[in-house]
Amino acid sequence: MDRHRHVTKLRHPAVVFPVDSRASRKRRQRGGAGRNILHVCLTLFLNQRVCVCVIILVLQVVMASASGATHFATKVELTISCENLMDMDVFSKSDPLCAMYIRSSGSQWYEFGRTEMILNCLNPKFAKKFVIDYYFEMVQSLKFCVYDIDNDTYDLGDDDFLGELECTLGQIVSSKQITRGLLLKDKRPAGRGTITVSGLFLWWSDPFLEFYKQTETGWQLAHRTEVVYNNLNPTWRPFQSVVSVCPQVDCYDHRVNGSHDLIGTFKSTLAELQTGTHISPAEFECINANKLKKKNYKNSGVLCIKRCQVVKEYSFLDYIMGGCQINFTIAIDFTGSNGDPKSPHSLHYINPEGYNEYLTAIWAVGNVIQDYDSNKMFPVFGFGAQVPPSWQVSHEFPINFNPANPFCSGIEGVVQAYQQCLPLLKLWGPTNFSPVIRHVACFARQALQQSRASQYYVLLIITDGVITDMDQTCSAIVEASRLPMSIIIVGVGGEDFSAMEFLDSDDKLLRSPNGDVASRDIVQFVPFRDFQVSSGPHLLTVRTDIIFEHDTIFSSINIFLKGAIDMKFPPDISKNPSNPNQNRLCAI
Repeated sequence: MDRHRHVTKLRHPAVVFPVDSRASRKRRQRGGAGRNILHVCLTLFLNQRVCVCVIILVLQVVMASASGATHFATKVELTISCENLMDMDVFSKSDPLCAMYIRSSGSQWYEFGRTEMILNCLNPKFAKKFVIDYYFEMVQSLKFCVYDIDNDTYDLGDDDFLGELECTLGQIVSSKQITRGLLLKDKRPAGRGTITVSGLFLWWSDPFLEFYKQTETGWQLAHRTEVVYNNLNPTWRPFQSVVSVCPQVDCYDHRVNGSHDLIGTFKSTLAELQTGTHISPAEFECINANKLKKKNYKNSGVLCIKRCQVVKEYSFLDYIMGGCQINFTIAIDFTGSNGDPKSPHSLHYINPEGYNEYLTAIWAVGNVIQDYDSNKMFPVFGFGAQVPPSWQVSHEFPINFNPANPFCSGIEGVVQAYQQCLPLLKLWGPTNFSPVIRHVACFARQALQQSRASQYYVLLIITDGVITDMDQTCSAIVEASRLPMSIIIVGVGGEDFSAMEFLDSDDKLLRSPNGDVASRDIVQFVPFRDFQVSSGPHLLTVRTDIIFEHDTIFSSINIFLKGAIDMKFPPDISKNPSNPNQNRLCAI
């Protein structure tokens, strides 16, 4: 393999692929059920001719990409030799070793590495080479110190000093090779000793993999790994992807302009993938068809799979068909910030057509959820109002005023109870979410004690966006994330919903004030204005798909139920499999 290859800044330890890079490159900046899911962590072991890959199973895909560096870097390989070193030993010649130091942004030197020690030699040519990142726009000060090693200690302070050279990496790169006289600590010449440092640019490949699945229309890209830059021994991070039982894998050398070079490809079957073990990996030659005509061409690398297994991942549909019940609870904000219900400007004002934003949200979400609730009896609670007859503020009162039986029959019953209770309340405050969240969590916790994953709880909170118990709510949500429970928050009106978006925590898992982190994202917040299509007589025309999109509430339900399934109790889908002919592929 041609070692004169361009290399950018290394970001990760990683994969391994033999690379047939053709030409030098410009410097680069670092820069439901029934699907077959490949969970993998890839490691390639690259040398001049052989590429080896290890595929490792993970249960969750984490493909956060690292941010690129702000500088351009090229790797330079430094080779060191010396001549006419001082002979510090009485009965033999010196045993030299060279240590290379780099000066930090201040004035401090830190050791970058050491060569091997060569016995009885005054003209050593060290085999150990140093590979360092070269930045054109930076002054990189280097120091090479040569010692006569007299003992087995790592500390060089007790060894004889044979001389040193200070220079910059730019001087080495511009001259390709420099030879200088060695100097002692007091800057006097170290006898006739000299040191030669040669710099060689390395031009390596930046490999990445593409996994394809076979469909009715041909091969379709299922997953692309991250690029592992300028490294012949890289490792790809774990990922999850959808592949067929007969996958195709392509390896490319990344180019900034998008015209990536194909290194090699291979196709396999599920049975072949499963033969690999850590002791005896399954090997697959990566072939580049354009190079088959070349004399002595064998392959562009060998991919080794250490373990592969097929596991069943259940979809939301599987759980429903297996008997899992969705228990739907509604919580309505009756705080004073909503305005006087008698005023047309109030969010609780029922217009002449008989609707308001609260009623529309109830209809929109409830009509979807109620199909998965067998008895369609929904407990409905209000919070933030003064409730008769005591007129005490309550943060968890049944809107039918029957604590022993807070259930309403169907969505129609919820609407009727809301319309009847509204005139009897005094909208007040504060706005506390935590009591009603903990109320539902109590029932979800009881469901955990059951022997099967048969109950899941969904709490719909409809609010105008103002919240006064944020810390308590965060703690309640974090605790509930470990329970069979999810929360939909629908924001009505035009207030600032930043607090609701914080609870949604799409970017990172929610953390409670005491530092506990949620085990999963169970909150989906949607401003009502985002899914309202029209108003007036057709106010009920809403886009529920925005609420129930693939990465929102049903996804959260599925994540929890799958975790429960993996632990102890799979659903009974033997009579109603959603797709009995497909499995999910997991490889390690």
